Amino acid sequence: MCGIAGIVTFGGSLDARASRRRVEQMLRSLAHRGPDGSGMTAANRAVIGARRLSIRGLADGTQPFVDAQSGVITVCNGEIDNHRDLRAWLSARGRNVSFETDVAVIPGLYLELGASFVERLEGAFALAVYDPRDDTLLLARDRAGERPLFYAFSRGTITFASEIGALASDPHFDLTPDSNALQEYLRSGWFAAPTSPFAAVKKLAPATVLKLDAHGAHERRYWRFALVESEKRTPREDEFDAILRAAVRRQGDVDVPLGLFLSGGLDSSLIAALARAEWPHKALVAYTLRFAESSYDEGRFAERAARELHLDRVDVDVRADDVPPTLAALVRGAGEPLADPAWVPSALLARRASADVKVALVGEGADEVLGGYPTYVGAWLAEAHARLPGPLQRTIASLVQALPDSEKKVTISFLLKRFVESARLPGLQRHREWTAAIPARELGRLQSPEPGTRGSDVRESGEELDGLLLDRLQRFDFEMPLAEGLLTKADRSSMAAGLELRAPFLDPAVLEFAAHLPARDRVRSFRTKAFLKQYALGHLPREIVLRRKRGLSVPLGTWLRGPLREWARGRLASARLEVAGLSTDRVLDWFDEHAERRADHARGLSALLALAEWCLWVDELQHTRDQAEGADVILVPFTPTPQEVRSSVASESPLSPERDLEETKS
Repeated sequence: MCGIAGIVTFGGSLDARASRRRVEQMLRSLAHRGPDGSGMTAANRAVIGARRLSIRGLADGTQPFVDAQSGVITVCNGEIDNHRDLRAWLSARGRNVSFETDVAVIPGLYLELGASFVERLEGAFALAVYDPRDDTLLLARDRAGERPLFYAFSRGTITFASEIGALASDPHFDLTPDSNALQEYLRSGWFAAPTSPFAAVKKLAPATVLKLDAHGAHERRYWRFALVESEKRTPREDEFDAILRAAVRRQGDVDVPLGLFLSGGLDSSLIAALARAEWPHKALVAYTLRFAESSYDEGRFAERAARELHLDRVDVDVRADDVPPTLAALVRGAGEPLADPAWVPSALLARRASADVKVALVGEGADEVLGGYPTYVGAWLAEAHARLPGPLQRTIASLVQALPDSEKKVTISFLLKRFVESARLPGLQRHREWTAAIPARELGRLQSPEPGTRGSDVRESGEELDGLLLDRLQRFDFEMPLAEGLLTKADRSSMAAGLELRAPFLDPAVLEFAAHLPARDRVRSFRTKAFLKQYALGHLPREIVLRRKRGLSVPLGTWLRGPLREWARGRLASARLEVAGLSTDRVLDWFDEHAERRADHARGLSALLALAEWCLWVDELQHTRDQAEGADVILVPFTPTPQEVRSSVASESPLSPERDLEETKS
């Protein structure tokens, strides 16, 4: 894992000195992603660099890698889990890889296979390849979107980086917001590629290769999570066991201490069980979030799992007063808002774990690929609800809306209200409303009287609930809420502390197995993840496998009515929310509805507060820029503390002399 950045000019000549300073700036702003070292190289029209978090090949993994004969430059943020097989394949073709680190296989693969080499990679990665022989740049991301990559064009030059915050360290960076993208963010809680909160910045989509040269840009999607019902087959537990164990083994094959994130839920507990089986004598530490609010705290389940698996365990307490400073640091470091209220506790968990380990295995992805969300059951219920007489539907809706709000976690009243509000919508549109950060009706209340938000891109009708609809819901969840939301949260929260998270459920072989699961083995009546739960019973106690899905939720609603009330209202009042088409007065009225217990808007307020922090950060950048009056360098207002980022004097010195400004020629 690391952070990468670069500048490539396709029109005119490259200002080498200015470009080097610019890449140095970006690398400094990415120090939290790679505290163990830094490198940079220049060739022809390109300056490319990387920050390093040492995971594999600790002695010789400094990037960029430069091929001595061709001059091809490569940088990669992430890990290549099948690097041993790829080394052997390259060796058989006469290309020996001299470096031990896993990403060192990339130059040889590119030289052998061209842009199609990314299809051979297994792992989580975002990479760049510059070929000085024809002045081409390739940018690519992994299948699920575990590692990020952003880019911006300006006057024939492309600048790319692992985070928007690095791009924004340029004093000439265009701070113009993308109002449409911000409005869509308020609906979903995340930014769907290629959009970002800034009009000038694009996000490379998962499973995509972007090729750029003087003639233009060509984008190609090289993979998609395709669930085709006609290709389903009866699953075998022994086959899945071998696949998932191999994924855990590959992703845990590191040269540094390994940890586990353990919530006590099925997914993280199963990964922990397989890790313990794979390394029965290794010291494995499990890190667990704890809340004082009992309905949100799952510590007792994590304790049970850890005891069964003979794991050491570390609790990380989350309090209301952790939210303001942590959210501010996360938004300023990443350069973008994220609506998920679990962003803050996830960052606290990563910060604590990073004091002991550099890598942690997590359970992300299981719900999306194996059918784990209650909304999949809700789709079946909605079809049955739609067949009821209209008067009965209206009576049910009235009774549900009359239910009192509760401050407990994922209450039945909250779920039922979301259900009846959108039950009559067609399949995928209904699903989006159920999972929205701010449902369309509520968002309409917050908009200024000026022209409103762009409508949803989803237009569907006449769908039947069968395997096809379930497939579509799962693929949407895989490509949008997972890739753009949950994996964004995982990456930004962990890398703020220099910790790498790895998700075995997103291993390509696991995805391939899941793609062939029949609908009945994913969702069976009211039972989600049917096949996975049956398999897990051979590894975990029944109370963990079969308990109701809870997910990582935060008592934000309670905190916003108590200790965070003044902070939150002040943030919403002071931010320029008009950039997202909102009326500040209406937003404050909406907040007061929640604070006075007249409604439950906690989920939407999380999105608004993250957006408010982002707006304030943009104002800070503009203010700093105005004060600098054209100075060459501005400071990015985010500096990880020693507790957040593991570093040494050597790693924080100027760019590594071995690689600094290494000149290569085509």
